[in-house]
Amino acid sequence: MEARALTRRFGSFTALDSVDFDLRAGEIHAVLGENGAGKSTLMNVLSGLLRPSAGELLLEGSPTRFDSPADASAQGIGMVHQHFLLVPPLSVTENLLLSANKAKGGPLSWPITDVLDEAKVLAEKLGWSLPWDALAGSLPVGTQQRIEILKALRGETKILIFDEPTAVLTPTETPELFATLRQLAAEGKGIVFISHKLDEVLALSERVTVLRRGKVVARLKTAECDAGVLAEAMVGRDVIAPSPRLVPRLPSSPDAPSSREEGQPNPLPNEARVAGEEGRRLSGGEMALTVQNVTLRKLKNISFTVAPGEILGFAGVDGNGQTELADCLSGMSKPQSGEILVAGAALQPSPKALQDARIGVIPADRQKRGLALSMTITENLTLGVQDSPAFRRGPFLSAKALRARAEQLIQRFDIRAEGPDSAASSLSGGNQQKVVIARALAGEPKVVVAVNPTRGLDVGAIGYVHKALREAQASGAAILLISTELDEVLTLSDRVAVLFDGRLMGIVSPQTPREELGRLMGGAA
Repeated sequence: MEARALTRRFGSFTALDSVDFDLRAGEIHAVLGENGAGKSTLMNVLSGLLRPSAGELLLEGSPTRFDSPADASAQGIGMVHQHFLLVPPLSVTENLLLSANKAKGGPLSWPITDVLDEAKVLAEKLGWSLPWDALAGSLPVGTQQRIEILKALRGETKILIFDEPTAVLTPTETPELFATLRQLAAEGKGIVFISHKLDEVLALSERVTVLRRGKVVARLKTAECDAGVLAEAMVGRDVIAPSPRLVPRLPSSPDAPSSREEGQPNPLPNEARVAGEEGRRLSGGEMALTVQNVTLRKLKNISFTVAPGEILGFAGVDGNGQTELADCLSGMSKPQSGEILVAGAALQPSPKALQDARIGVIPADRQKRGLALSMTITENLTLGVQDSPAFRRGPFLSAKALRARAEQLIQRFDIRAEGPDSAASSLSGGNQQKVVIARALAGEPKVVVAVNPTRGLDVGAIGYVHKALREAQASGAAILLISTELDEVLTLSDRVAVLFDGRLMGIVSPQTPREELGRLMGGAA
């Protein structure tokens, strides 16, 4: 495939500006760029979701055009999107069947047994075991992404486009996926790989094209560069390095027992008390967050505390109770049993209660739970402060004050947009996430619940978000970090809690060997 002088405009905004790109048969070609650089727009044009405003596409040397994703699929192009294109009320098999028939551009006539047999072969090759009859919307994010990968791989696919395919995979699953991608490339398929993880790009791809503000700024061979060169090419400046810890890690009391004893896969009954006493001693007051014997669906009778100025990270393979824990702490669901205390007061499951308790929430899904996509940036940032006297004139909101606040947050959190009146739906995925983070951290929260806060962000933005979380920690906020990025958990956390099958396997030091963490994440005592 080749793109020549590809341009895509949205009104007066140019998302792609005369981009040249080529993909050879049998290679893995990476695309890098900051949030809003044009990566997703380029991939949407190459996969038929968008038509170019100008420029030319060639497939196997011949000019072509795609009138739709089905047209691109019929010509051998498959794509795994960062935001999944599944129908939640349908089963895994039905989603695969729907995708197969869409590719044919006709009615639902493709034999279901053929589709399922092909999917099972592909899943076995990837080492995956999938619940074929389960509803797609009921599955963890990681499993949903696997369904999308199967959809892209099916049929006579010649070109595969992967947009952040490893974002929800575990450290052991990622090498397995890479092995499969290398095998597919060896079979002659061309693979486009979009990732903000520079180590993945260097390990997997042969060439890399770097976009910045819609233009190609570098074309490099990965064998001839390193992560520093790629990062500088992406952002055009020195990248924000992982920020130094602004407050020391909370030390363990020399008299306190280990948070996980040999032969005890579940936390001991007095562990929450011991951790609470230690955190209270260090912070000089009561615990900011206390969770006592909470049960909700998959989550099973867990207890822990978080002190003011502490980051407690939760590690675990996606789908082991993280969603239920986040739902409890963000007011989305009421525990079936147990209670949650914020500064000693019971937390009620409602948005108003969270606002009154000064809890900032960064949800896992920015589009479904974090933003009102049809509303402007200003309007989204207004949510949570709409009752504040600073932004009201009698019974009315002060549009001028709210707009000025939005402009300040856009600058502070480096949100790339035309202005505060831009619709949230017009932003790239990473900039949408920045709006969510800005709203959560702007009000000096006492407790921050951050669920995969850097998912889909580029290397520069990740450093900025980590810095923002550490600044919140330094100001005294208790931070609960739930992330499928193990490196992120280990880098930021004072203590690390491990979830498996809804159970708290233990709370350990971030210096714990990865082998032991892996065993805990896999359910081993």
